[in-house]
Amino acid sequence: VQLQASGGGLVQPGGSLRLSCAASVRIYSSNFMGWFRQAPGKEREFVAGIKWGVGTTYVASSVKGRFTISKHSAKNTVYLQMNSLKPEDTAVYYCAIARSYSTVQSEYDYWGQGTEVTVSS
Repeated sequence: VQLQASGGGLVQPGGSLRLSCAASVRIYSSNFMGWFRQAPGKEREFVAGIKWGVGTTYVASSVKGRFTISKHSAKNTVYLQMNSLKPEDTAVYYCAIARSYSTVQSEYDYWGQGTEVTVSS
């Protein structure tokens, strides 16, 4: 299984970016797709996730109201829409697949390569 993340870049504070993560195989309805991020010198943290079958979403409190996760089932692709970006959102963002709902990175089986997001004026 390969996950290809894209969409990162440099954006000014208050700006928006949309990250994409395409899976090389079909994602099953029982799977959970998550986005994590790791800022320099910090631990990797859960940002958002979605239950593939029913589409239930979960968003970390630090980004709630600004970030939205969604999916395109036919394309086996998950998206992370990031609005009102702040300098503290600067990090490498990773997508990953777990067998079921989880916010714990050790419970994810496959990881994308990461895409870098820099929020700076």
